[in-house]
Amino acid sequence: MLGMIKNSLFGSVETWPWQVLSKGSKGDVFYEERACEGGKFATVEVTDKPVDEALREAMPKVMKYVGGSNDKGLGMGMTVPISFAVFPSDDGDLQKKLKVWFRIPNKFQSDPPAPSDDSIKIEDREGITVYSTQFGGYAKAADYAAQAAQLRSALESTAKYQTDFYFCTGYDPPMKPYGRRNEVWLVKSSE
Repeated sequence: MLGMIKNSLFGSVETWPWQVLSKGSKGDVFYEERACEGGKFATVEVTDKPVDEALREAMPKVMKYVGGSNDKGLGMGMTVPISFAVFPSDDGDLQKKLKVWFRIPNKFQSDPPAPSDDSIKIEDREGITVYSTQFGGYAKAADYAAQAAQLRSALESTAKYQTDFYFCTGYDPPMKPYGRRNEVWLVKSSE
């Protein structure tokens, strides 16, 4: 626990590598198309709980892993954003399923520490291209769903993206009171 606190307060923060391919806007919605680098990710999946509750369960597990609850006892530093996949129903509401994706810092990509918690998996993920929109505040599931709907509306027939899931991201620790950065990422589809 002390490692987690020390890491979140004094650890290094690395940004998940990406390249902005284009920028656009429609009305009040500004967005970017980004190519995000792949790599190894620590993942935690929670089902049968509303998204906000599932996130409260999954995030401490990831933070403990990053803070040193792993086979090497290493605090790895943070990578932002922390992303989590949500799965919309046909009516736009979010299903009771969530998967948190934490990109392991570059220093540990070739040999990430093994998690002490069996619910954390290390997965390789290919690079992805996303359509991203940014917003502030302490985001909840309803905020992410509203932003996703606005982004889908702004993109309308101009872009193809996955419809069975999207990513919600956060860049800031919970104790940051203002200037918070959140994003919704729709994953570009080749179809």
